[in-house]
Amino acid sequence: MAVLSISRRTVARSVRVLGVATATAALALGAAGNALACNIKEFSAEAKCDGDKGVITVTDVDKSGVEATVSVYLVENNADVRMVGEKTVKGSKEGTTITFDEAWQPNAEYRVHVVALPYIKGDDISPNLTTPATACKTEDETPTPTPTATPSPSESTPAEEESDNPTPSASESSTAPADTSSNAPTPAAGESNLAETGANSNTGMIAGIAIALVAIGGGAVFFGLRRRGASSSR
Repeated sequence: MAVLSISRRTVARSVRVLGVATATAALALGAAGNALACNIKEFSAEAKCDGDKGVITVTDVDKSGVEATVSVYLVENNADVRMVGEKTVKGSKEGTTITFDEAWQPNAEYRVHVVALPYIKGDDISPNLTTPATACKTEDETPTPTPTATPSPSESTPAEEESDNPTPSASESSTAPADTSSNAPTPAAGESNLAETGANSNTGMIAGIAIALVAIGGGAVFFGLRRRGASSSR
């Protein structure tokens, strides 16, 4: 009886030890499985510039390579404004990166949502992505004007050639009025002399009066000389 009792105790003790070992192994395998499983901490997001345009990149470093769906949303006042895009990614030890084209504004906020079944049923990268304080291209940036080539003195533009031949003014281009004086009849020589001396239509009458006065004066002189001779003869 004593031998049988010892055997039962030994068996029971062995079973308990085996159970503990099995549970320990299960816990270890579970922990290892969880370590290899895809989780949200293996995803990261970044806003940066690709040349002069903005992009948002999401990198997955999941070693198990579980396919995940990544969605990016613009957030304002703790609410989604619009979806930027949605893509799938399979992680790797080196990291797999997907890119979303987005003309983001400085200090903007984006929510990155990840689904990777059965491990990630829908979770966000925490905290939300905040873009840099400087935009990729400022609005006041203007292209530098290309200097234009200055023509040499020998090269003249059509405008300069036209300016070298000035257009005649209105007074020069208009036809001068005909000289009407050349069509008028030429005055006679006598008339022109009379005009120069100031003669008019009374010239004949004045000449007659002058002749009469000369005659009267001559007669007076003649009679005066005759009377003087008569006086001296007495």
